[in-house]
Amino acid sequence: MGDINNPRLLWLKFGLFVFVGIMSTALALFSFPYPKLACLMAVAIWAFCRAYYFAFYAIEHYADPGFRFAGLGSFIRYALRHRNDTDKGI
Repeated sequence: MGDINNPRLLWLKFGLFVFVGIMSTALALFSFPYPKLACLMAVAIWAFCRAYYFAFYAIEHYADPGFRFAGLGSFIRYALRHRNDTDKGI
């Protein structure tokens, strides 16, 4: 399966992600209507967004500009390899 190149499909994919996120958050808060849960979910969502930004944008643009990631699996392989290189003093 190749990359999505059609801008309309990319926007549709974006919209579906937003829809799924809003619906799952709404259902969780409807099932467990606690302000503490809402705050914890907001912090968790923010933290995962920042981690995703780091995994792709920060690594590609600042830490290793020559490397391009194909997905989270690619990032995990890169991170493990980079950690092993650091452990060896490279």
